[in-house]
Amino acid sequence: MSKLGNLGARLYRGEVGYDFVGKRKIWYGISILITITAIVGLAVRGLNMGIEFEGGAVFTTPKTSVSVAQAEKYAEEASGHDAVVQELGSGGLRIQVAGVDTAKSDQIKAELAKDMDIESNDINADLVGPSWGEQISQKAWTGLIIFMVLVVIYLAIAFEWRMALAALIALVHDITITVGVYALVGFEVTQGTIIGLLTILGYSLYDTVVVFDSLKEQSKDLTKQTRWTYSEVANRSINSTLVRSINTTVVALLPVAGLLFIGGGFLGAGMLNDISLSLFVGLAAGAYSSIFIATPLVADLKETEPQMKALKKRVLAKRAAAAAKGESAESADSAEQGDDEAQDRVPEDAAPAGVVGPRTQPTSRGRGRGRPSGKRR
Repeated sequence: MSKLGNLGARLYRGEVGYDFVGKRKIWYGISILITITAIVGLAVRGLNMGIEFEGGAVFTTPKTSVSVAQAEKYAEEASGHDAVVQELGSGGLRIQVAGVDTAKSDQIKAELAKDMDIESNDINADLVGPSWGEQISQKAWTGLIIFMVLVVIYLAIAFEWRMALAALIALVHDITITVGVYALVGFEVTQGTIIGLLTILGYSLYDTVVVFDSLKEQSKDLTKQTRWTYSEVANRSINSTLVRSINTTVVALLPVAGLLFIGGGFLGAGMLNDISLSLFVGLAAGAYSSIFIATPLVADLKETEPQMKALKKRVLAKRAAAAAKGESAESADSAEQGDDEAQDRVPEDAAPAGVVGPRTQPTSRGRGRGRPSGKRR
């Protein structure tokens, strides 16, 4: 077995572990700091909305020897606005200029044809209105709200309302961070960005639901014992699924990182940045929130219940009594576990000590020892 697999098995059995829930105030502080940074970046810099949302003109040229950088310079000089230039597979260029009308579009087209030494009729100009982007935005918001409502209802039924609330907070946390990163980096927001944002919601919930399912299983009949508090069981659930969460997140991040850093950065395919950045940031934030935010929040909410408060008092009192006797908490827990296991091993039909059943007969020692059974001839 590999080292990672061995570690995962030990984490699952509870032999080793890290106190994620016990240090939840640190994680809360880090998340609040990141969220505030994202909100400030969004308020100060704003989002770089694409042409689909602001409207503008799209110019498509035939095959040309003009580079992307030169075409971008020509387009910005002709329009007075920022331009986005992408190279097409045919060798032509696709030039986007936001915030221009029909008259300005004709002027830009004529100047581009002159600067790039191309016939004006060979350049195809299309105007894009902002209404399309507004419709997409409205539908995206509507889908997002419906998705969150359905998620809360499902989690409340499958688990409980505290887990549903924690998962909802984690989702808002992930979306806020992703949008804030877009504002800070300055990447253009396109329809691919919207698709990426909606996609990360499922990935974010996946790891959270896995931990919640383990927590639900391990917390059954929790109040009938005095070995662990709810927070400790929640921490065991995180550790038991930790390697699985890491593996699934890394496997999902690798191809997205390839699109973002190699395809979009190294090879210059700028269209890949739109969706890959939202996926990359969202996947990383989702894995973080499922471990450091969602489950600790459930523990905080759950331990406000009177039953869990009483359980915590009993557990701490038992450990204090064991410490007063010079015993460790592990020894007391092991003794209790041994008594429980011994009791479980007693057959249900076993007679109590000192009681002989009506058909119980003592066993003859040495009967037939050394010779065959049966009558002697």
